[in-house]
Amino acid sequence: MYPVLHIYPERIKHNAKNIKKLCDNRGIMVTGVTKVVSANIDVAKAMLDAGITSLGDSRIQNIIYMKENGIDAEFMLLRIPMKSELELVVEHVDITLVSELKTVEWLNEIAKEKNKIQNIIYMVDVGDLREGVWYENAVEEIIEVQKYDNICLKGIGTNLGCFGGVLPSVKNMNILLEVKNEIEEILSRKLDIISGGNSAALPLIENGILPDGINHFRLGESIICGTDVTNNRNVPGNRQDTVILEAQIIELKEKPSVPVGEIGFDAFGRKPVFEDKGKRLKAILAIGEQDISPDGLIPIDEKIEVLHSSSDHTIVDLTDSEYEYKLGDTIKFRMSYGCLLKAITSKYVEKVIEK
Repeated sequence: MYPVLHIYPERIKHNAKNIKKLCDNRGIMVTGVTKVVSANIDVAKAMLDAGITSLGDSRIQNIIYMKENGIDAEFMLLRIPMKSELELVVEHVDITLVSELKTVEWLNEIAKEKNKIQNIIYMVDVGDLREGVWYENAVEEIIEVQKYDNICLKGIGTNLGCFGGVLPSVKNMNILLEVKNEIEEILSRKLDIISGGNSAALPLIENGILPDGINHFRLGESIICGTDVTNNRNVPGNRQDTVILEAQIIELKEKPSVPVGEIGFDAFGRKPVFEDKGKRLKAILAIGEQDISPDGLIPIDEKIEVLHSSSDHTIVDLTDSEYEYKLGDTIKFRMSYGCLLKAITSKYVEKVIEK
């Protein structure tokens, strides 16, 4: 039944191997991020088969799901944990990203009750304005972790390119390393993990300019999608046909390219803009914004233009295509990271593993 996502674990494995080789050559540890596929077990296995031994996800439910389905890995919780989920974190997570001392205090109390040591990476904000203690205050805050007996400060990390769109650079990586050096001097020990970020930071490795001392990346988009949206590029050597969306045509008619009547706002509060191209052959697909982000659809048939979506329908222009589509035919798309994130989460989109 359509719409359907065709997931290709072997293609994802190829990407994971390529990324791991790149990182191994610079001494960078990799945590493979599974969140964009909702911790699909076949995708997790593909990462493990590629030699990646650490998996990360933003949802504790996904980590529990992978463990219950036989995935044997080190698990890292990527989203700063909520107070309400800390019991599960201590029970199921090997390394937790944190940014608040109060959260560390709560984790310590629970870990003490369970007679466990909880490993943490303390996040440092070096400019993107998402999670982390602001770098100017970081050392003072992070060294307070040493007073908690059941907490192990494994390292520090940062995140870039997600909220503010700030690109990873030699400058902001060096800010993170300055924090690291001060903490190590005060604590009189080395930190195991200095996590330089996500797929957006890969060009620093590729160009040979990643400062020495950064030794860990958290990578999902570059492995699963083969892309790096922050830098607006495909990752060299990686495939982008790892997950393909297929949707069915439910209406096929020639219509004007501009609506008739006064134009107001659509169902999502947007005011559409139209270019007058005369009459065009248009298809309506049985998929909409409840399932995908239309601006993230990339037709395999490059002569197709995606026009707009409502909650349940996506309209595409077939006029320039060399293929003669019929009612009931399907159209295939690659997807951006954000589009895939919505599609994989939608219960109305079937998921099929292709061997």
